[in-house]
Amino acid sequence: MSNTVQKKKKHQFPTAYTVIIIVLLLVQILTFFIPSGNYATLEYDQPNKEFVITKPNGSKHKEAATQKTLDKYKVKIDVKKFTNGTIYKPVAIPDSYEKIDQKKPGLGGAIYQFLSSQVNGIAQSIDIIAFVLILGGCIGVVHANGAIDAGMQALSKKIKGKQVLLIVLVMGLITIGGTTFGLAEETMAFYPILIPVFLLAGFDRMTVVATIFLGTSIGTMASTINPFSTVIASNTAGVNFTEALPLRICMWATCVIVGMIYVIAYAKKVQKNPKASYVYNDFVKEDQEYLNQDQTTQEQEFTWRQKLTLLVFAITFIVMIWGVQQKGWYFTEIAVVFLATGYIFAFISGLSEHKFVESFVNGAGDLLGVALTIGLARAVSIVMEESHTSDTIMNFFSQQVSGMPPLVFIWFMFLVYIVLGFFIQSSSGLAVLSMPIMAPLANVVGIDRASIIDAYNWGQGFISLVAPTGLILMSLMMVNIGFNKWFKFCWKLLVIEFGICLAFLAIGLVVY
Repeated sequence: MSNTVQKKKKHQFPTAYTVIIIVLLLVQILTFFIPSGNYATLEYDQPNKEFVITKPNGSKHKEAATQKTLDKYKVKIDVKKFTNGTIYKPVAIPDSYEKIDQKKPGLGGAIYQFLSSQVNGIAQSIDIIAFVLILGGCIGVVHANGAIDAGMQALSKKIKGKQVLLIVLVMGLITIGGTTFGLAEETMAFYPILIPVFLLAGFDRMTVVATIFLGTSIGTMASTINPFSTVIASNTAGVNFTEALPLRICMWATCVIVGMIYVIAYAKKVQKNPKASYVYNDFVKEDQEYLNQDQTTQEQEFTWRQKLTLLVFAITFIVMIWGVQQKGWYFTEIAVVFLATGYIFAFISGLSEHKFVESFVNGAGDLLGVALTIGLARAVSIVMEESHTSDTIMNFFSQQVSGMPPLVFIWFMFLVYIVLGFFIQSSSGLAVLSMPIMAPLANVVGIDRASIIDAYNWGQGFISLVAPTGLILMSLMMVNIGFNKWFKFCWKLLVIEFGICLAFLAIGLVVY
């Protein structure tokens, strides 16, 4: 018996922390072999209303914020995009890449960078971490006053026989949020709430992460009007994003329908046979709380305090989505909203002062692992930035794609953005870095620049489904599922989505 246990432990897949550390180590090693280099950049200085040009060696000078200056540097963007704040990050200047004399750190320096990048990653992600911990505290309070248990019992009666609608509704709403305003990290707030709902519907935890994470990933990948990807990439490339909108809507609809069918097929299989679950027997103790509740729990009263607590919690999510979409809120503002909700809970939950504080702290503690993972993932980007290797990778790929036939070119660009998206997880950052370099290549091979936007969107979105540097590991930690089981679940969908992307890229060459 002990030998069997030891064998199982020996073959266990590494945790999310270890996966990120392995990726960070590999990137750290690569920085010793990839030459350091930079593109010159152009940035609009809003207070002084002029352009700041930063050369590859770091020296800066200022020039007039005019179209003539942009033309001088071959930046094919309307000057109004800078002056009205649409493009607010530094833009790479085409044909300006230069290697720089960046001394590679010795063993001691590399070790220090490896460790300090993790600390700085946590520090730079503090707003997201604060949001996650405060969210965990609120969830802990909602659990403590029994609102979730009572609410789930009431909901389970309503959805009996219509469980599949849960997947369609949740996934549909999330994909709409992803394609319109970039709903992504904010969806972490939904996991603790939806786990019991899905379990009572007869699904498993894999269905939860599939519905939420695939919803946001497909939505952001097949972006239509997302200002953080499609819009800023189009503006940086010097094209109107609305011209390509019909094809992108078709792409989004196709991916959503395929994704829903994939998740529903798995969920129904689990409903009929729980042993078909990829996480069968992994959560027996935890899931018994929802699947085998005793008669007393089933008949407990759904009190007005519990109803009010859930109502306030639901309103908080609505306010969050509204703020992100309409007011451009980021995680500091979202965290403030949830903190305010925590104070409201203190008065309406019915918990004593000691019980309230204990529940809040314990709830925050439950999500501490997720918070740390977010900081560690950021460390990968920090190492790339400090070693000045991102621009070198970009320059390498830009040289490889010139002179190709149109179809081969756009498919290769898709693969390029898969690689770049692995290392550069910021969609807006990747857009302003790459579009001034890649977009002009479309003119060289005789295709519309909108196709480059699609290759960028779909490439960096596709890799986000499995990239350890992205949101997937944090999402899996919310449901306590290993990355190996996620890959086992989604690899067939990856193949399907890959084919869909290639097909729509080919269609784009005809349509645009």
